[in-house]
Amino acid sequence: MVTARSVAEQVRDPELPMLTLADLGVLRDVSESDGRVVVSLTPTYSGCPAMDEMRADVVRALHRAGFAEVEVRTVLHPPWTSDWISERGRNRLTEAGIAPPQHVVSGGAGTAVPLTLEPPRRVVPCPRCGSRDTVSLSAFGSTACRSLRRCRACEEPFEHVKEF
Repeated sequence: MVTARSVAEQVRDPELPMLTLADLGVLRDVSESDGRVVVSLTPTYSGCPAMDEMRADVVRALHRAGFAEVEVRTVLHPPWTSDWISERGRNRLTEAGIAPPQHVVSGGAGTAVPLTLEPPRRVVPCPRCGSRDTVSLSAFGSTACRSLRRCRACEEPFEHVKEF
């Protein structure tokens, strides 16, 4: 028997189609009760322009699978973090030539944050050759949640999914 969760877990991200919404960590919950399906999504950031498409894709997939009554809710708490990207998702990003975000693991509310006068130097390994000698070309790539970098070793440009 096909479950609503198994269907929703296969929906692809519109901006990173090598990832499912489950891989990306935006699929928070799927519940079924009395023929009604409720799906909860957490956007990668509050202004994410892909949310409308994600919602529509989830509804479309569930309707195709025979679920007639579908509601998609946006859940903002807790806020999405790039730590929610699955290991499978991180591997798929690398295979696609996109550097996955590093783990940030925040301590949550009330946790001290070190203050420095200079921005931290990001070490982002090249997804093609693995070199850690990479430089930032632009803070923004093809979407606001990605940056553009270049590897000094293989000289290839690549995108990096930013840490949140």
